[in-house]
Amino acid sequence: MIGGGNGSFIGAVHRIAANLDGQIDLVCGCFSGTPSVSVASGRNLFLPEDRIYNSYQEMIEEEAKLPEAERMDFVSIVTPNHVHFEPAMMALKHGFHVVLDKPVTYTLEEAKALREQVKVSGKLFALTHTYTGYPMVKEARTRVLRGDIGKVRRVYVEYPQGWLYSDCAGVNKQAAWRVDPKRSGKAGCMGDIGTHAFNLVEYITGLKAIELCAELNTFVPGRLLDDDGAMLIRYEGDAKGVLTASQIAVGEENALKIRIYGTKGGLEWCQEEPNTMWMKWPDRPREMIRTSNGYMSEMAAHNSRTPGGHPEGYIEAFANIYRNFALTLQAMKEGKEPSSLCLDFPSVQEGVRGMQFIETVVASSNSDKKWVKMVD
Repeated sequence: MIGGGNGSFIGAVHRIAANLDGQIDLVCGCFSGTPSVSVASGRNLFLPEDRIYNSYQEMIEEEAKLPEAERMDFVSIVTPNHVHFEPAMMALKHGFHVVLDKPVTYTLEEAKALREQVKVSGKLFALTHTYTGYPMVKEARTRVLRGDIGKVRRVYVEYPQGWLYSDCAGVNKQAAWRVDPKRSGKAGCMGDIGTHAFNLVEYITGLKAIELCAELNTFVPGRLLDDDGAMLIRYEGDAKGVLTASQIAVGEENALKIRIYGTKGGLEWCQEEPNTMWMKWPDRPREMIRTSNGYMSEMAAHNSRTPGGHPEGYIEAFANIYRNFALTLQAMKEGKEPSSLCLDFPSVQEGVRGMQFIETVVASSNSDKKWVKMVD
């Protein structure tokens, strides 16, 4: 692991999720750019002293020297956005597979270069767009793609949070880098959680966004990046969407919600009630769909661990990305073809799409032009 040392939120989440199914062990790490913090973090995780490194460069170089049976198989990068590209590129060039937290890089140009390196290296690459890991999201995707609700016409997706309603960067480590353009990138709220909402729509519907009309807002005085925004989106197949994301919605936690309406019916899913999805029809009562029941699709069942009624949530969704990545890697090491179920995790292409989204949103918000096309 690179990053995720003492005091990190997302590093601990990654480690718990990776370990959940007993297929992945943490064997080494550089957990901070400060060597003393990295060493202390590694000791807290009971790693041997010779596998705790002072820099990610040292870790990648030293691990590459070890016999194949002893070295790390892949690296998980859980640093702030501006420290995504270089360690990911270095790991790929030294023959290691990569799992990377989103957004994929600091700039679109870096994302494209990383995509090319993944292609050249032939290594596995996973991007932790967590919400695609929920069983009910996979059920929604299955139902939409097989035509249960007909042709998609309209999508509403929203992600309101309230934790950045005030200027807390001086006392909150997680806030500090997210509101800093030197570490976060061009976008704040839209880069942090708007990309999740954007990815969720494209994953469930299978439709790509073509162009959008956006407004970004910065409500907290002195803040340099957006903390709120909304947009209209045009998708392939003439579908239309509305996306909103906010981190100043006081009292909200992680209320990611999506509604999709087609020519035959609609569906609704909310991340804060992840085991339930609603199907809506014009000629009969709405249906409540629950996880881990006999009517679930193969894709949803593959990503469920417990019987119905036992909640599975954020950690399990995260773990599904790691498990499918691990199963795919295991198949590759054994010379086998990974199944489509195992290959179901976000890739570097989703990362490029996310960076295209950020670039287009910022360009649209800063322009007098009404609509801006998403261009690769």
